Amino acid sequence: MSYMALYRKFRPTTFDEVKGQDHIVTTLKNQIRTGRIGHAYLFCGTRGTGKTTVAKILAKAVNCENPQDGEPCNECETCREIIEGSSMNVMEIDAASNNGVDNIRDIKEQVQYSPASGKYKVYIIDEVHMLSIGAFNALLKTLEEPPEYVIFILATTEVHKIPITILSRCQRYDFHRITTDTIKRQLADLMEQEQVEVEDKALEYIARMADGSMRDALSLLDQCIAFYLGKKLTYDNVLEVLGTVDIQVYSRLLDYIMEENISDMMDLLDDVSSQGREWSQFITDFLWYLRNLLLVGKGTAAGEALEVSTDQLKLLQEKAAGIKENTLIRYIRILSDLLNELRYATSKRILVEVELMKMCRPQMETDQNSLLERIRQMEEKMKELIKNGVRVQQEPVSVSAKPSPQKSVEEQKQTLEERLPKAKAEELTDLIRHWKDIRRNLSPQMKFALQKASLMVNTEGTALKIMFPKEMNVESGYLLEKPERIETLKQEISRQTGREIELEVGILDQSKSEEDMIDLGCIHMDVTIED
Repeated sequence: MSYMALYRKFRPTTFDEVKGQDHIVTTLKNQIRTGRIGHAYLFCGTRGTGKTTVAKILAKAVNCENPQDGEPCNECETCREIIEGSSMNVMEIDAASNNGVDNIRDIKEQVQYSPASGKYKVYIIDEVHMLSIGAFNALLKTLEEPPEYVIFILATTEVHKIPITILSRCQRYDFHRITTDTIKRQLADLMEQEQVEVEDKALEYIARMADGSMRDALSLLDQCIAFYLGKKLTYDNVLEVLGTVDIQVYSRLLDYIMEENISDMMDLLDDVSSQGREWSQFITDFLWYLRNLLLVGKGTAAGEALEVSTDQLKLLQEKAAGIKENTLIRYIRILSDLLNELRYATSKRILVEVELMKMCRPQMETDQNSLLERIRQMEEKMKELIKNGVRVQQEPVSVSAKPSPQKSVEEQKQTLEERLPKAKAEELTDLIRHWKDIRRNLSPQMKFALQKASLMVNTEGTALKIMFPKEMNVESGYLLEKPERIETLKQEISRQTGREIELEVGILDQSKSEEDMIDLGCIHMDVTIED
């Protein structure tokens, strides 16, 4: 006989064999025992949690010739036919490939005929959310008032896609993710039956990797056993087969990040790459490690929510004591964004290296969390210096240099008279005198745009220009991209001075000589009008 996968070989045949869904199997057994069987059930939950398995057990239990305390006997002819898949009373339909109106019409025609043997005709519709809108509408009436000998069991992993009109006609049962401890115990029992020697730590890791799915856990275990067939399955073997990393590696990686030790961090990533580890899984596991540290740091109550061994919990507590909560949240945020980017990245290793460097160097980022992290690091360094007896200046330090004094209007006038005809010099001096009033009447956006600019005039006094530094592309763009804003400024100058003035906006090129231009120096200065 050909080999049968573990998840098929050990599929539960009774309600008592179903693990991690006690709230559901107890309810169903009570219904069968008391004869309060519903006509439509909706089983929803994540993959591998037992939806289809429970549906088949329910189909056996309602048709069993010798039910025992709500359980099928698995020995009568009806039970054996259902187990073998030859029963005409149990129809399993895959809605992913039979999702049209015609498929539902076939079901509506079949339900008109009572079962040839047994008590109920059971229709198990798997992945029911894949049905089309037309198919759902065709199912409505039959689902609401089926013949008394028909039971519908709908199973789905995406209950939010099912119309409310369908939901309201079914008894809904939510299948929970199975805990790591429950999966581990089940795997240990099955390995004892299979007479396979496995390390307890290896089973614990597989159970955690399954993420609440018993079927995934059995598939992963099957894969590991096949690779090391006939040998004891160790924790290191599991890590090698699944392409994952020991938790100690994440502890070292976190140390390097906190120490800003980029060199050792890159060596560690090189080792991970040489071992053929999958980068998305590597970052996912690192995220879980940081999440566990965050929970442990919250106290005993949060720590109890972790599905880890006592030894591992102790290591997490020691590590959590030396790291701030805000720092962990920043790391988790960066890695979460990285995980999304890795889905579409072609050079995953480079992306991982760059983002981990960001974690090492918060100065590479400007968001609030990174700034807080930089402040925290500075505080830690100051404490260390003070502890070592180094005197640290406590007085506040000014963050901006004192601006150089501006020329007075008379000084500007004198400069202009030395370089321009007297009439032009007086005209421009008048402009300088009125600049405060001109600026006062400008919009806030215009004032902001002019704050780093220089007002210049050529040596003939005929061309007035507002010049921006080359790097001020945002402010200069505000005026350069909208000529009507320049016109507004010209009109305000004319209104204040009583003269028509030609005005242009440009970029100051430091590489070229500006000796043919005179800086009026009045753009961002408060001018005191003198008599």
